[in-house]
Amino acid sequence: MNKIFLLLISGVLSFGSVNAQTNIIEADISFIFASKDVEGTIGGFTSESTVVTEQLLNSHFKGSVAVESLRTGNFLRDWSLKSSKYFDEDEYPEILFQSTNVIQQDDRYVVKGQLTIKNISKEISIDFQREGNRLIGTTSIYSSDFGINIKKKREDNLVEVKMSLTLEQ
Repeated sequence: MNKIFLLLISGVLSFGSVNAQTNIIEADISFIFASKDVEGTIGGFTSESTVVTEQLLNSHFKGSVAVESLRTGNFLRDWSLKSSKYFDEDEYPEILFQSTNVIQQDDRYVVKGQLTIKNISKEISIDFQREGNRLIGTTSIYSSDFGINIKKKREDNLVEVKMSLTLEQ
């Protein structure tokens, strides 16, 4: 009888921890515009995500960053990128992401969803690995897919993005 009781309690506790939810409290997002070897960051992060800590497959990611926070280490380049020719900060102040699916592949999680820049939405995949209370993610996009044509050829508009999301403990 005691064994059955302990087994039942163990199962309830395990189930509770599987469904433990937490919030993303901080994000560090950096990027490299590959063909020009330009590095930068973007901030102003907000999140409405539901992260199920022990079962990331049941998580939902939704967040945004502020175009005004885009930094490349060159004031004139930053000003130009925020202008109507590129990101058009006045008309489109946020970059949005909303997940549609989370799957596990080996030791990583692939979060698929819609990235919206300048009111143009495209499906992307972000590969995440868990490191303690952080999720480290990478993805590649082409700025030209979102109406931001830095170079003429699509392949020359490759942007590698890296993010570190800190989970509330």
